[in-house]
Amino acid sequence: MSDEPTPIEEVVEDTAAPEAPEAPAAEATAAATTESEERSEWKARLRRRRRRTRSNRGAENRKLALAAEGTHPPAGAVKVLKTFKPAKFDQSIECCLHLGIDPRQADQQLRGAVSMPKGSGKTARVICFCGADKVEDAKAAGAVDAGSDELAARIKGGWFDFDIAIAAPDMMRVVGQLGKVLGPKGLMPSPKAGTVTPDPITAVKEFAAGKSEYRNDDGGNLHIVIGRLSFSEEDITENLNFFLDTIEKLRPASVKGHYMKRCVISGTMTPGVEVAV
Repeated sequence: MSDEPTPIEEVVEDTAAPEAPEAPAAEATAAATTESEERSEWKARLRRRRRRTRSNRGAENRKLALAAEGTHPPAGAVKVLKTFKPAKFDQSIECCLHLGIDPRQADQQLRGAVSMPKGSGKTARVICFCGADKVEDAKAAGAVDAGSDELAARIKGGWFDFDIAIAAPDMMRVVGQLGKVLGPKGLMPSPKAGTVTPDPITAVKEFAAGKSEYRNDDGGNLHIVIGRLSFSEEDITENLNFFLDTIEKLRPASVKGHYMKRCVISGTMTPGVEVAV
């Protein structure tokens, strides 16, 4: 019997981690390159689009606006506005008035309607909620439709081919059922806007002829159309002065300090001109 020890077999364990699959580096690089190229092409298209929209007319008007920079009296502001190069259509003239009111206070909110002495140059589709005895008179005054329950049923059915709704006070029982339909569209008649009145026939005539509603926004601004660029300077100036005088008379008693802070008039596609108020 041999005294030599029996050799012990060493077991070598393979502790190496399995090889991770190689990342598709080439594919990731190609994807990133493609994305970068697409982004660059999109930016280039955007720059070309912007250059196309900057017309020669717009560039000339901006130069004229810079030359006439500053505030002007109403007649002077209208004169500057008329010097701008016109577009291919008869532009509306809008007046934007910034007021020193607190729109969060109910007694400082302004809302109403005004008929410009020289007209606003626009018309409106008007409907009238009235009794059966006034239906024909309302249609003759310019209403596209008039009535009571049958007109309300038509609106409930999805008909909204009108811009303004006029109602007599005794018709509010019918109009009240349409609050959820007309309210979100801004078409609900309101006494403050002059669209709920005991004389609906006169209201139909005025609004169909271009009587404009105004209402301050959350920033204390009022926007209203005061005419068209095709109007004479005298007519535009008269409308502008009339609107400013109207808003001045409506100054809330609780407003302190400067009431009319800034006034700007502009055409649909012209720079603004500041009016001294």
